[in-house]
Amino acid sequence: MNDPILKVCLAPIEISWGDKDANLKSLEDILNRVHPETDLLVLPETFSTGFPSDLDKEQFRLLAEKNTGETIDIIKKYSSEYCMAIAGSFIADTGGLLFNRAFFIEPSGDEYFADKRHLFSLGGEDQILKAGDSRMNLRYRGWNISMIVCYDLRFPIWCRNKNNEYDLMLAVANWPVKRIDTWDTLLKARAIENEAYVCGVNCRGIDNKGAEYNGSSHLFDYRGKEIAVKTNDNMLYASLSMQKLTTYRERFPFWKDAEDFCLEK
Repeated sequence: MNDPILKVCLAPIEISWGDKDANLKSLEDILNRVHPETDLLVLPETFSTGFPSDLDKEQFRLLAEKNTGETIDIIKKYSSEYCMAIAGSFIADTGGLLFNRAFFIEPSGDEYFADKRHLFSLGGEDQILKAGDSRMNLRYRGWNISMIVCYDLRFPIWCRNKNNEYDLMLAVANWPVKRIDTWDTLLKARAIENEAYVCGVNCRGIDNKGAEYNGSSHLFDYRGKEIAVKTNDNMLYASLSMQKLTTYRERFPFWKDAEDFCLEK
């Protein structure tokens, strides 16, 4: 049986808050070090700007871009050049409305976008951005992949893997140290309850309000076992086996007993 292995690199970069040029330079440095056999590179939430929560909406707008802006253009260039998909999120401007937008860019140039569903009201995100209404789902190199952004992780119904529609869920975040145990625990729980691989990539650094981020990032398998291996340069790598996932789902078909439901918009 052919086993499509997906090789994933997690890059918990240190974000320079509000400094897009510095963050895009950091991405270039990472790509110069990433293993050449990597299929998918995952970056943190709002990797090119950080989340400047103390700015008003008009200041925030200055950091936003369209899907055809500098950040996505650079991601497309690197994805093609290094022959790997790149995923993360950025602050997007569509028709004057602002979004925290997840992206998944393939080497072929195919692109996927979905906006963060649950806005972090405790930090005022809901006062600046508009919430999304659909979760990203795509197929890449034989894998069904879904993607969520940060606070979305707290909401299991939004993350629910109905009828095994995804094999891998990506979660990108700016999740502070003071709540990091929650992040670590929820990632593991989402993997176990959904019988899927779950990859969570957090950032490092100090934001513009003094909150600390330690880059805690993980790739859990369908049993909740950590499989990512950290290197000396703070990158993490994992190889995902479709054959092992399929065998586990056949042996323990818990997903068949899940309730059927739909979310009202």
